[in-house]
Amino acid sequence: MKKIMIEGMMCEHCANAVKNALEELGGTNVSVNLDEGYAEVEINASDDEIISKISEEDFEVTSIE
Repeated sequence: MKKIMIEGMMCEHCANAVKNALEELGGTNVSVNLDEGYAEVEINASDDEIISKISEEDFEVTSIE
C-alpha cells in the first residue's frame, strides 16, 4: 500500500481524476482523502510512473510513502 501526498485537489472531480489515473496504472483499492490531500493505493507502478501520471492531471505529488 502506498500513500501519495498530492497538492491541488479541490473537489470531488479532482479526487475522481486522481482515482482514475491510479487505476489506469493498475492500482487497486484506491481511496482518495480530499480533506487531507492524499491517495492510498495498492500498486506495482514505480514512484516515477505515479508522479508522471498524476502530473498529467495537473496535480503535484509532494511525497510517496
